[in-house]
Amino acid sequence: MVPIRQDAWSKDEDVLLAEVVLRHIREASTQLAAFEEVGKKLSRTPAACGFRWNSLIRKQYESAIVLAKKHRKEQKRSGLYNEPKKESEGNHDQDSIAMIDEAIRILVQTKSCITSVSGLEESYKEILMENEQLKQQLLQIEKEYVIVQEDYQSLLEIMERARKMVVFKDEDQGNIRFQMDSNGNLEKVKK
Repeated sequence: MVPIRQDAWSKDEDVLLAEVVLRHIREASTQLAAFEEVGKKLSRTPAACGFRWNSLIRKQYESAIVLAKKHRKEQKRSGLYNEPKKESEGNHDQDSIAMIDEAIRILVQTKSCITSVSGLEESYKEILMENEQLKQQLLQIEKEYVIVQEDYQSLLEIMERARKMVVFKDEDQGNIRFQMDSNGNLEKVKK
């Protein structure tokens, strides 16, 4: 009896597990049969293979699973499919080519995702810079607004003083004279 392994899974073992399971899906076989086949090749239990597949590998090959199921349906419709092939009867070259094509497709898809993510990062950086510029503009506008507000209040005070002077001028035409103080304000001074 071959001892059962309990060490960590390697990437090659993960790929082998994925290839065999996907082949079984395409050939309308069960995943349990795939787990048994992989278990024999890797000296692992079918349960360990099933756990590894369901907990980690399946998520990485979702699109390949969909394609394998689609391939299986097309074979059933076209009448090309009769029974699941045994490993010795299968054409390993075609399976290998199909798996390589699928791997290339997945890598191209991953590359496009990475490219779109990097594009999003650049857009995010541009938006952050634009946000910072807008904050600076807002601060400048707020400062200018405070200055305009102060100037407006000063103008109102000047207008009020001018109005009062006109009223007093009518009452005391000759008795009052005006003098400018050190702040530039007009003061009423009696003659």
